[in-house]
Amino acid sequence: MISKFYIYGALVGLLILVGDAAEAQQVNAPVFQQSISDKKDAQIFDVRTAAEFKTGHLHNALQADYTNKAEFNERVKYLDKKKPVYIYCLSGGRSTKAAEWMRQNGFTEVIELNGGINAWKQAGQPVEGVAAVEQMSVDNFRNSIDKGEVLVDVGAEWCPPCRKMQPVLDAYLKTHKTVRLLKVDGGRDQEVMEAIKATSLPTFIFYKDGREVWRKEGVSDQL
Repeated sequence: MISKFYIYGALVGLLILVGDAAEAQQVNAPVFQQSISDKKDAQIFDVRTAAEFKTGHLHNALQADYTNKAEFNERVKYLDKKKPVYIYCLSGGRSTKAAEWMRQNGFTEVIELNGGINAWKQAGQPVEGVAAVEQMSVDNFRNSIDKGEVLVDVGAEWCPPCRKMQPVLDAYLKTHKTVRLLKVDGGRDQEVMEAIKATSLPTFIFYKDGREVWRKEGVSDQL
């Protein structure tokens, strides 16, 4: 006769295994790339907007806008829950939320790209589907901040937290008349972002005569 303690122990072990399989996995760009190469059944899932997707994406990536619930819920149905899903967004925020939802809804292995496609590009990993749009050069950027007071806004039109910060930015500029605004496109100006070590959106950096004075990341009540 099988002991009750044996059955209980087996059930606990099974629950631990299931929990481990569904726990969060975040890896850096080189590990993400190598893991995809090692698994022939890898599903690559880009949860950015369609506009972001057109700025460059991973090879064979499927796209579903996480901020558009109807689109996301419809497209995620076509992924195999039993096969590994490699998920990313721009800098990691949306993909973390999407990955959490997927684990809670039966996906057994969801691997997140830490830092998103920004980190992927900065690590020198390849992207495809890039539209022919000229980036801001690092030299032009440095010339733009060389004199006076300049506030650099690293963001994008399709970035929800960037939009939320727009009234805060407007209020700051209204009360700081001598400050010039320089916008850096978070989906396009990768060389500049790498040079100034901007890894998340939005990022605000204040320069005086070419020297960084302060920086703030994310959403806040004031600058």
